[in-house]
Amino acid sequence: MSTAQATPHPAQLPGSLKQDVHLISLVGVAHMMSHFSQLMLAPLFPWLKDAFAVSYAELGFLMTLFFVVSCVVQTASGFWVDRMGPRPVLLLGLALLALAAFGFALSPSYAWMMVFAVVAGTGNGVFHPVDYTLINKQVSPPRLGHAYSAHGITGTLGWAVAPILLVPIAVHVSWRAALGASGVLITLVLAGVWFYRHLMREPAALAPARHSEQAASDLADPFAFLRIPAVWMCFTFFFIFAMSLSVIQAFAPGAARELHDVPVTLVAVCLTTYMLASATGMVFGGFLATNPERASRVVGAGFAVAACVSLVLGLAPLAAWLVPVLFGVMGFVAGSAGPSRDLLVKRSTPDNASGRVFGVVYSGLDIGQAISPLIFGLLMDQRHFQGVFIGLAAIQGVLVLTAFRVPKARRTLH
Repeated sequence: MSTAQATPHPAQLPGSLKQDVHLISLVGVAHMMSHFSQLMLAPLFPWLKDAFAVSYAELGFLMTLFFVVSCVVQTASGFWVDRMGPRPVLLLGLALLALAAFGFALSPSYAWMMVFAVVAGTGNGVFHPVDYTLINKQVSPPRLGHAYSAHGITGTLGWAVAPILLVPIAVHVSWRAALGASGVLITLVLAGVWFYRHLMREPAALAPARHSEQAASDLADPFAFLRIPAVWMCFTFFFIFAMSLSVIQAFAPGAARELHDVPVTLVAVCLTTYMLASATGMVFGGFLATNPERASRVVGAGFAVAACVSLVLGLAPLAAWLVPVLFGVMGFVAGSAGPSRDLLVKRSTPDNASGRVFGVVYSGLDIGQAISPLIFGLLMDQRHFQGVFIGLAAIQGVLVLTAFRVPKARRTLH
């Protein structure tokens, strides 16, 4: 190998602790807005249902539209990130989310809500390829684990912040004011990312130092990674995980309200408790993820307990105050499995994974969240509230089985 090939570009050298912390914080705050945008509408379903005289299935279709578009964009944005670098792609994504939030707030009809669901899905689709490219290429290897943990926690906090911000404003002012406030928040984050955009390096600085043979192979067939079984096994895992998460975010609190007479003020608390407990569980799960060999068992155990809690919520008579507690238990065990889940996927992903691979694998999240509302929205409309929780438990059970299949998938072309 020549000296030019062996010597890394200065921008590729491991960063200092200060540089890593700044980048991880920047990526984390932006990622929080991605997850926040995914819950801009769901906590407001009771108000939107009356305002536009639509069914839960029609409201669920807004989420389906959001995630279908996000899936397509996420797959494509992996290629955009590899070609243009993460900086312009991330800024564009945040700008589209802000535009969609203001558009939702001003929408005069359900049709316009559909239009801005497309805009929001387009903005949401860029984040995982951007985030993982930045983390994998710029954060020092010894701090990668902390970066993954921070990334997951900030995303979960984005989900937690949404109902905390939106529901009180909707109750005391209006749902339009709540969505307008969302637009202001995302715009502030966009301004912050623009101000610190120098932390995100240009494409040339992010280019990995690879052997010429590997580089020639990628140029000859940039879609070769699609023939690797591990990529599709990881895709399947995230698809199933997203279906369960979508039920919890959009319909489980409402179903619990109907089954256990939970006051409307506690309905939002259920989701927030789940998300905050999940973030706490991720911190605890970081200690469980120290041994890669037990990752499947940790993930399987976490979602097995979550499935049991789902069945209790659906089948047992419960006091209203106990419902948010059980949501918290479910969130904690699911969050505890998070770091081991990420470790499981990382070990099963090809060594030279790029934005393209992350774009495809994480599009499973979008597809799962696109399909799930169509199914469970119908259950809600037909008042099969117990069926919502039984279905959730079934999905979590399948997730347990899938967790044990991921490590067995081949992670090379041959």
